[in-house]
This record gives sequence, C-alpha cells and structure tokens, in this order.
Amino acid sequence: MAFGFAPQTTAEAAPRLSRILGADEWAASAIPSLNSPRDLVKEVCDRHLPSPSTVVIAVLDPTGRTVASASFAAPAGSRDGWEHRNAILHHLRRVIPHDLRLRSPVRTAVLLVCRDGIPGWTPADGAWMWGLRDACTLHGLRCGAYVTLTSHGWLVLGDGRGGRRPHAGSWSERAARGGAVLPVGDGVPEAVRRHVAR
Repeated sequence: MAFGFAPQTTAEAAPRLSRILGADEWAASAIPSLNSPRDLVKEVCDRHLPSPSTVVIAVLDPTGRTVASASFAAPAGSRDGWEHRNAILHHLRRVIPHDLRLRSPVRTAVLLVCRDGIPGWTPADGAWMWGLRDACTLHGLRCGAYVTLTSHGWLVLGDGRGGRRPHAGSWSERAARGGAVLPVGDGVPEAVRRHVAR
C-alpha cells in the first residue's frame, strides 16, 4: 500500500484558474462610481508613491473621503485571486476595523495597481478584481473601483475614466527634478522619503 499525494487533475485545477473576473463581468457588477477619480488617484499616489508592482488599497467613507490606505508589493509571479484576496485582507485588517456588524456596508474599498504594460484589462487585473471583491465581502466593505496606473497614465476599469497624470513614472520624474522630501508623519516610510529626495 502506497501513501502520498495524487497529482492535481485538470478538473481540480480549474477553480484556481477561475478566480478572476472578466472585464465585462466587472463592468456589470454595479461598482459604485468615484466622485472625483482624478483627485483620489492623485491623493493616493502622493501618499504612497507607487512604482510598478505596487498595490494600494484605500477605504472611503460614505462621502468619498479617504479614511485609511495601505500599500504593499504585489506577490511576485502570482495571478491567483485567492492569494490577492489574502494580501488585500491582511492590509485592510492592519489599517481599519471590519464593518461586519453592520447590516449593509457603508465604507468602500478602492484598489490601485501600479504595473507595466497596457492600461486596459489583463488576466492579472481580473485576479486582483476577484481578490478585491472577496476581501470586501469578508471585511464588511463595499467593493469599489479598480484603477490601473501604468506608463500611459491612470484608468478606472469598468467606466473608462482616466488621465495621463499621474502615471507609473511620475515619482522618478519628481526625483530627477529634485523633488521635495515628504513631511514626517505622512505615512510614507523613511526609505521612500530618501528615495524621493535623491
């Protein structure tokens, strides 16, 4: 009698591959629109200085004001919505209490992913969308907008609003111009401040 793990079959692997949301499915999800996406993207980018492979999760109150945010490095090589959900949920738990005690969500989570490539939807974005939606459910939040930040600029997927600035290279441009050091206590790590000031 032999003991061990049976190799994963194609049928068993299918659920892992399905943990993404297609562009049409996302657009049909009744995601609440951002009141002023340009202002939100600028605020989030000024606070977290995202570079490619950086993910920023922001939580908005009912008026659309940012009440909490966190940035983290995207898991290297992962395109699994399950792993993305876990990463988002971990950082949500660090910055804001859950709202599971409420009958319906009042706060909204928005995800900004800074990455290389085209600004439009990719399967990797679909995995982040799946992760955002599931993390919001588990934390008692409304699932909000998904924003990509590339060298072309920013784009809110699902509603098509976007702009050329800020973009994925904005912070290196600021550093080249001798940009100012961010004030202490702004929630930006000291190592990042030193990088911006260089």
